[in-house]
Amino acid sequence: MLIYAVADIHGKPERLAVIRQVAEIHCPDVIVVAGDITNFTAPGPAIALLNGMPAPVLAIRGNTDLMRVEHLLKHCSNITPLHLSQTIQDTTPFVGLSGTVPVPFRSRIRFREKQLFKSAEALVNERTVVVAHPPPFGYLDEVFGRIHAGSRRLYDLVIKYQPMLVLCGHIHECAGMATIGKTRVVNCNMADQNAGALIEIDSNRPPRVFFL
Repeated sequence: MLIYAVADIHGKPERLAVIRQVAEIHCPDVIVVAGDITNFTAPGPAIALLNGMPAPVLAIRGNTDLMRVEHLLKHCSNITPLHLSQTIQDTTPFVGLSGTVPVPFRSRIRFREKQLFKSAEALVNERTVVVAHPPPFGYLDEVFGRIHAGSRRLYDLVIKYQPMLVLCGHIHECAGMATIGKTRVVNCNMADQNAGALIEIDSNRPPRVFFL
């Protein structure tokens, strides 16, 4: 299975054009968008372009996606919103956590997270691909090169359940891959000419990640 993972599109047509070009060249089985599809206002054009991609799209909201983006995604024929639900693609389960609230020195998915993560725990196992906008705290989350701004509860979820893969973005300075135990963490943001990551899933080996 081939995943094309991106985050932090921020409604920019040139980034959506890059996604289409990569998808047409590499023919992924699924495109995963880890939040910040839009940039607070006028989400319609960006979502329409995403809905027209040449592969199924799985998506969550980030901190620049207003709540109505979730409603718009639900009415798209080629986009599946992942928030607190499990979607199976080629035997691989995907689970999403929509939203991000940046607070000093860390990020939260929402202000009251306890129930959110309790619900997510029932959906996650060692074969799951977890899609969240912020990275787990301490991994690919450094702002100004020294301040960790990831999600502590996401880190706790990873430590406890060791999902196969975490796809995230949010911290533009930290595109890349890290490992927490058996979990691969991929910050696939599209800032600074980044084009996301291609990820090969094979049941016989850990995921292989190629940055574009």
